Amino acid sequence: MNFADLLYNSSALFLDFDGTLVDIAEQPHEVEVPQDLVQTLAVLKDYLGGAVAVISGRPIGQIDEFLRPLQLAAAGVHGAERRNASGEMTLLLTHPLDLVENAARQLAAQHAGLLVEVKRGSIALHYRQAPELEDLSRSTMQQAVQASPGITLLQGKMVVEAKPSGASKGRAIEDFMREAPFAGRTPLFVGDDVTDEVGFSSVQRMGGLGVKVGEGPSVAWQRIATPELFRRELSDAAAARTGKAVA
Repeated sequence: MNFADLLYNSSALFLDFDGTLVDIAEQPHEVEVPQDLVQTLAVLKDYLGGAVAVISGRPIGQIDEFLRPLQLAAAGVHGAERRNASGEMTLLLTHPLDLVENAARQLAAQHAGLLVEVKRGSIALHYRQAPELEDLSRSTMQQAVQASPGITLLQGKMVVEAKPSGASKGRAIEDFMREAPFAGRTPLFVGDDVTDEVGFSSVQRMGGLGVKVGEGPSVAWQRIATPELFRRELSDAAAARTGKAVA
């Protein structure tokens, strides 16, 4: 598959961040963003009339820091927060997470290698450095979520996360598609994780296409092997469509 063959000036491009645009790191703050990736995204934003958005589990503020000085439309915390192309922010109603946070912190205090990440409206428990604690992490978080109304547990790559029940990447994409400059375009969503599956389903239901980065079962109709390969194909697609080669 050549990504340039999927991208047209009538596309609306939605991109996951970790594991898609950048390689996953041992710690969330350790990811590295190649400078040419920021340039590629800027070229594509111009080519698509602004119809490029990052759809991530990270808060929007973190995405902005990594992509500085570029600022894109974005959905963060799995859709719990969303900034449209005009810069207007929408925040979903969040529910108390005290029980979940306490449970996650108590478990992390007992086991080295666990990392608790607190976001607006969600709590993530990372076990990448202690994969043997996957079952314990999931069961501990599940018990706390069951006692927390309005909260759902989401399983990702080496992480379990409690988030608002109404938030999802699919819903965020659907909301973007009702607004300029995304409305009327064909949606294309690229992601890597089980948390992206609802996004793949949403865009394909709207006549678009999901692209899965990496291995594993997926409802996406296309696949790219690695984030590195996707970055290369994204750059090539930008050059092919605009004639602007990214250094």
